[in-house]
Amino acid sequence: MYTIYSKPNCSFCLQAKQLLEMEELPFEYLQLGTHYSLDELMTLAPHAKSFPQVFKDGECIGGYHDLVESLNKGY
Repeated sequence: MYTIYSKPNCSFCLQAKQLLEMEELPFEYLQLGTHYSLDELMTLAPHAKSFPQVFKDGECIGGYHDLVESLNKGY
């Protein structure tokens, strides 16, 4: 199961969501300020510098481009 930590008005966040929908992969889409705080995200992904932050089964994959790369590799 994937989890996307997004922020409002983020085009890469929406692209990550659309990609997982297109691939028919299960995911949870969480939005900053509604579902989590920045402090909570920094606890989960202390090196995160951009949005979205994508996790698979609790493991941080990284941002949108990292998600694309991991899907291409069959992660």
